[in-house]
Amino acid sequence: MSNISSHDSRVRRRAALAAALLIAAGPATAQDLSVAMNQARLLKLPDGVATLVIGNPAIADATLQPGGLLVLTGKSFGRTNLIALDARGTVLMEHEVAVVQRGSEVVTVYRGPTGGRQTLDCAPLCEPTVTAGDAPEVFDPTVKQINDRNTLSGQK
Repeated sequence: MSNISSHDSRVRRRAALAAALLIAAGPATAQDLSVAMNQARLLKLPDGVATLVIGNPAIADATLQPGGLLVLTGKSFGRTNLIALDARGTVLMEHEVAVVQRGSEVVTVYRGPTGGRQTLDCAPLCEPTVTAGDAPEVFDPTVKQINDRNTLSGQK
């Protein structure tokens, strides 16, 4: 009798493990992509892509280039999704997109309990960068400078 209950216990444990692995794996339809903030990544798209959809364009931007090439740009930290559709609206590709920090080059400075926060990109010299949550007195002038620079270069 203990032999049967021991076997049943092993079967139950294996079934629970398999179920946990399936749940942890998540849906099989979407694949994860990551791109560093303020960086671009190139991807080859399937043939026939007519439309690209980004769930949250404040997090990432996607541009379709000739030859089925996608330029994916990280705009702010976070997660969103990317969907590629053909001319009929059929989903050809779907990805989860994570915009991540590049690495140790980003420094966050905290100025006391009410002094706010500032983010610097230190590669190789420290320069202000825009990160949600930075103090308005640092964030707003940095955004203005970025917008002014983009206007001068002909970008919107």
